[in-house]
Amino acid sequence: MTKGGMESVEVFTSEGKGRGLKAQKEFLPGDVIFAEPAYAAVVFDSLTHVICHTCFKRQERLHRCGQCKFAYYCDRTCQRAAWLNHKNECSAIKRHGKAPTENIRLAARIMWKMEREGSGLSEGCLVSIDDLQNHVENFGEEEKKDLRVDVESFLEFWPPQSQQFGMQYISHIFGVINCNAFTLSDQRGLQAVGVGIFPNLCQANHDCWPNCTVIFNNGNHEAVRSMFHTQMRIELRALSKISPGDELTVSYVDFLNVSEERREQLKKQYYFDCTCEHCKKQIKDDLMLAVKEGENKPSAETVKEVIQFSKDTLEKINKARLEGVYHEVVKLCRDCLKKQEPVLGDTNLYLLRILSIASEVLSYLQMFEEAADYAKRMVDGYMKIYHPNNAQLGMAVMRAGVTHWHAGLIEAGHGMICKAYAILLITHGPSHPITKDLEVMRVQTEMELRMFQQNEFMYYKMREAALKNQKIQVMPEPSNETAPSLFHKKE
Repeated sequence: MTKGGMESVEVFTSEGKGRGLKAQKEFLPGDVIFAEPAYAAVVFDSLTHVICHTCFKRQERLHRCGQCKFAYYCDRTCQRAAWLNHKNECSAIKRHGKAPTENIRLAARIMWKMEREGSGLSEGCLVSIDDLQNHVENFGEEEKKDLRVDVESFLEFWPPQSQQFGMQYISHIFGVINCNAFTLSDQRGLQAVGVGIFPNLCQANHDCWPNCTVIFNNGNHEAVRSMFHTQMRIELRALSKISPGDELTVSYVDFLNVSEERREQLKKQYYFDCTCEHCKKQIKDDLMLAVKEGENKPSAETVKEVIQFSKDTLEKINKARLEGVYHEVVKLCRDCLKKQEPVLGDTNLYLLRILSIASEVLSYLQMFEEAADYAKRMVDGYMKIYHPNNAQLGMAVMRAGVTHWHAGLIEAGHGMICKAYAILLITHGPSHPITKDLEVMRVQTEMELRMFQQNEFMYYKMREAALKNQKIQVMPEPSNETAPSLFHKKE
């Protein structure tokens, strides 16, 4: 079964997993298997005034819709592109007096599209919205309560002149959003900014060690001639060699958790038991639970105490980060590392989590040398755990490279930036804004490295002069969120 732009994949019934996607031809690492525009997408409630509602890019100055005063756009190009999807929403917001929550807005956009096009197969879709799983029958009491609230709010917002849908169907749409909505990130890929529905992507089953990755591309409306504009879309990209007939899989959760915790998370959020090879054989669990070996091997009791101390510290760190007290975060990290270092192995999950936070916050505070030391240890650990072409590994190596560069450790910095560039070429592709940024850094650090190798003394003199004359580039403020996860779950 193939459809416009989807010739290279087919939907099949996967044993024990329902529907799945299968490759129709061979793919190599970095190949785009398919690109899919959103069926419907909305910006998160908290960011509606700082993110463009068409391309989901973060911009300094946005144009506001003069009618509803709610939607914001980069420019007239984005505003015109949005009108088909915003038209009904615009008048409904004016009638309602205010914009409803993101879940209601997304459900409404889906149903207005159905009103326009019918609920059958849309162009380029392998499945219709009606055929997507809603898992409403698996909802717990709390989820059922949230569903009732969403349905009531939706009915208040939905205009009387629009096509009317039954309660059961509205519940189906909210169920679909609950377990199929995909997280959209800003153009730098660092912050989750919205949520969308991509029916074809929903057909890809989960594997903790997948052969594909999903990247959100905000598109490009900057070209003078509109024929060169590209639309916002997700891209399913190959991470390893894929043969015709192979199932295409993506990971719904971060691999940096032991198999039991990943399985719990998948069961709770997506209502299935993971039976992938890595979960069944608990592959890499030993690395993530590693403790110091040799004659000073700690007792099981000591390990238990340090893990508990690490969990408590992570809670305190979250609180301090929310309050923006970054010096307190650094102190908590240093104290925790003192306890962890004699007990936990270099690839232990809890050690890596603290190293990651410490390096990010210290970079923000411009304490680059200490940050670089922690970042190096974090990257060494990640390399042993993650798939070599994992997007989160690539982003972590990039951050570590930039930290080393800022610390004046040009050789290590350039090496890491090259490594990150090689990963991101596969996961994001050469035209993604992050990869382009990285290419600029790669060229710059290569030039500096040559200068360093020719005359170390002159390199440091010039670096010192450059830093005096210009404010050092400030690292982005540490986010309290983890990297955007693949699928969006309402908290």
